[in-house]
Amino acid sequence: MKKPLALALALGAALPQLPARAQAPAWPAITQQNRPWTRWWWEGSAVNAPDLTHLLTQYEQAGLGGVEITAIYGVKGAESQFIDFISPKWLDMLGHTLTEGKKLNLGVDVAQASGWPFGGPWVTPADACKYVAYQTYSVKGGEQLAEKISFMQKPIATAIGHKVDIKQLKDPVATNANLQALALEQVRFEKPLPLQALMAYPEKGAAIDLTSKVDATGKLSWTAPAGTWTLYAIFQGWHGKQVERAGPGGEGDVVDHFSKVATQHYLQRFDQAFKGRDVKGVRAFFNDSYEVDDAQGEANWTPLMFSEFQRRRGYDLRQHLPALFAKASADENARVLTDYRETISELLLENYTQTWATWAHGYGAKIRNQAHGSPANILDLYAATDIPETEGENLTRIKFASSAAHVTGKPLTSAETATWENDHFLSKLSNVKKAVDRMLLGGVNHVFYHGTAYSPQAAAWPGWLFYAAVEFNPQNPFWQDFGQLNRYAARCQSFLQAGQPANDVLLYLPQYDAYQRPGKVLLQHFDGIEHGFKGLPIDATSELLLKQGFGYDFISDKQVQQVQASGTGLRTSGGAQYRTILVPAARTMPLATWQHLVGLAQAGATVVVQGQLPTDVPGLGNLTQRQAAFKKLTAQLQFNPTAGGQRATIGKGAFLLGADVPQLLAQAGVQRETLVDSGLQFERRRTTGGHTYFLANWGDQPLNAWVPLATSAKSANLYDPLTGQLGVASLRQSTKGRPEVYVQLPPGGSCLLDTKATAAATGPAYVYYRPTSAPQPVAGPWDVRFVSGGPTLPAPMRATQLDSWTKLAGEAGQKFAGTASYTTSFTLPSGSAEGYLLDLGRVGQSARVQLNGQDLGTLIGPAYQLYVPKSQLKASNILAVSVSNGMANRIADMDRTGQEWKKFYNVNMAAKLKENRGADGLFTAAPWSPIESGLLGPVTLTPMAAGGPPL
Repeated sequence: MKKPLALALALGAALPQLPARAQAPAWPAITQQNRPWTRWWWEGSAVNAPDLTHLLTQYEQAGLGGVEITAIYGVKGAESQFIDFISPKWLDMLGHTLTEGKKLNLGVDVAQASGWPFGGPWVTPADACKYVAYQTYSVKGGEQLAEKISFMQKPIATAIGHKVDIKQLKDPVATNANLQALALEQVRFEKPLPLQALMAYPEKGAAIDLTSKVDATGKLSWTAPAGTWTLYAIFQGWHGKQVERAGPGGEGDVVDHFSKVATQHYLQRFDQAFKGRDVKGVRAFFNDSYEVDDAQGEANWTPLMFSEFQRRRGYDLRQHLPALFAKASADENARVLTDYRETISELLLENYTQTWATWAHGYGAKIRNQAHGSPANILDLYAATDIPETEGENLTRIKFASSAAHVTGKPLTSAETATWENDHFLSKLSNVKKAVDRMLLGGVNHVFYHGTAYSPQAAAWPGWLFYAAVEFNPQNPFWQDFGQLNRYAARCQSFLQAGQPANDVLLYLPQYDAYQRPGKVLLQHFDGIEHGFKGLPIDATSELLLKQGFGYDFISDKQVQQVQASGTGLRTSGGAQYRTILVPAARTMPLATWQHLVGLAQAGATVVVQGQLPTDVPGLGNLTQRQAAFKKLTAQLQFNPTAGGQRATIGKGAFLLGADVPQLLAQAGVQRETLVDSGLQFERRRTTGGHTYFLANWGDQPLNAWVPLATSAKSANLYDPLTGQLGVASLRQSTKGRPEVYVQLPPGGSCLLDTKATAAATGPAYVYYRPTSAPQPVAGPWDVRFVSGGPTLPAPMRATQLDSWTKLAGEAGQKFAGTASYTTSFTLPSGSAEGYLLDLGRVGQSARVQLNGQDLGTLIGPAYQLYVPKSQLKASNILAVSVSNGMANRIADMDRTGQEWKKFYNVNMAAKLKENRGADGLFTAAPWSPIESGLLGPVTLTPMAAGGPPL
């Protein structure tokens, strides 16, 4: 019977509102972007369509999401197959790759140099990177300078792996033959340098510009007025840096990154190459780090430096050349040096990064950029990049790229991952997993492996390789199980690419305190905290925040000036929300930044200042007025003592000042994640109605504990990205009113938490396990059969006791790289356990497990364990374990027996560790003892109870 509408509405209004239900746990659909990508080196660009298709198919089958093509130096013996970088044939191969990638759902990025940094044979001397040289002269009143105003550039010629005679080189460098064999690093030809300025400085007063009084021969026509005059002559030199690791058609000078004209000329060569071609399939163009100055001297000048400086800083640098070269007072030296470094930073940002980004956007593509190592504020460079990319092993370093992405609303932060994780052939998939985890913990959500070398099917093992580890190639036996790592990374990134950043603290980067630090050279290169900020208060503070569990992002002055107050919190230009900003004892701060911080506090925000307020403005221009305005602002802050510090209320908000950073942050309403106290590390993102946590246990003990969360949570779904297990987590409220989730993680383990603040849980519970009795051995014997690899397959054998196959299989086992199958039978253990923990013990290096013909999973470590429900066991059972090792033992045998595999131009091959360098300084594995391989055990079954968390 239908009820009248009014009655139905009344009944509905009288019913209590049911709580919202959380979505049942489920893995997101994996996209191309979720999957890890890889750097794909085209050695000599000696590629062909059939092998490209074959390799791309293998990459897709292994679970990769895309490739970044980097043309690189070639392979000896393959010269007839070399293809010049961005030649018509090269672009044909790119077109084929784009077509095949689209079929396979593989993305394609392209490095925009053959090697790094940007440069090549089309870079003219006018567009090549420059340096400044200076010379001083002394003239007394009434006299003329007898010396010629001149500077002869000293010749330099360096190459990889051999000496080179500059007399045998042609100028320009790109006109020389056989550049692959030459492998040039840096070339400066002996030549007179052009004069940029000649300034005469009296003992007191303004300098006089004498540049126009110098003729073509260098003769100065000028009689000095009364007094003693010091003349500074500024010359512009050619830095001579060559593109590193360049391939055919890519060798040449590095471009002047500070010149917009030079950058545009560089990019025009690509316009010419792309004309009439469809390159819309290129997702992003890539720059593989700055690295202009890892040579003699530095590229620290550009032709328009003086005019750019005056336009930006408001005064004439030529009036302060002694200060630029640290010959004036300490204060003037610091201020002029700061202004010079700030100008360099802006030129690199605007004339290179932004110019390049605009060009790429014209092709419907993005830019991916490694800004670290640049002589600039790298937060601003990353912010101008569509996909900021980092590398390395230090979390604070990694966070520079992710911070810029978070603050400016970039959805992706990429990372060159596992570069030199270990020396060649030594990295295990478990090691790479930790490298991936490190990136995820640093805010990265788009991993690029370093890397994969194109290797044709016809190439003898080990195929074509790159000079820097890790070898993510099908020739590596671990490729058999590589897909498990890729599934893991894809699952993690499917969560971490969703939502918004959820850090609470903006950590102000004291760029100007760093700029003013004197050094032996003009430039200062910034790379994380270690390079540029080491020893400043932010050094210790950034580490303290990590250890104490405070989520933070670095922020630059430019970015601070775009932050808005949002209630009592802060909102950045990219829409990210933060609770406060922390200034780590900065001594100098631009007036505009200080004005903005005071304004934010007046609008309701809380600004936390560690140690001391900034006391001065940086730079020299308009100094008196800026200092007065700065002091006037500071005078508005009237501090009163509080617990652990001082507080100055201003407008709707306040400044907090003190030495105890955790206490100050607590007063600002920031709750730390105390889960770090149990050895966990975390990355956190904000989602609709809740948060996502990535948790990693990097301790050496398993974690079985209630994990407290600093965010509100009524329910939580728990995901194991390595095994695929998922379910509704056990959650309780602590006595302090904070949610706690029960988590079990082995050493090296990780998981994802998806919490909801108000929604109730829906779906099956996450299953926890606890042992009910002691482990029981799976004793064997084991039938061992070598199924793939080489150089030859060792004979099958029966092992009564597990050990490395390098011991069990004789000489053939000592040099074997590949996969072996271990099979044994066992009876159903006695007792009434719900299931069993199968622990393989030690494994060298990864394993695929079958029980009674059914796949149980792939184990890549560091823990080699999986749960077996009792329902999968029979009275008599057959356990089969396929174990793959790495390339090391076979390579070591090749080095000991003189088999050629190192056949590459350029570095051929570098070693990470000193002990792995031969007499020639290059890599050798000849001294290595056989590395443990195979199933090492002991293999055990532990009876387990499955269900809720242990009480």
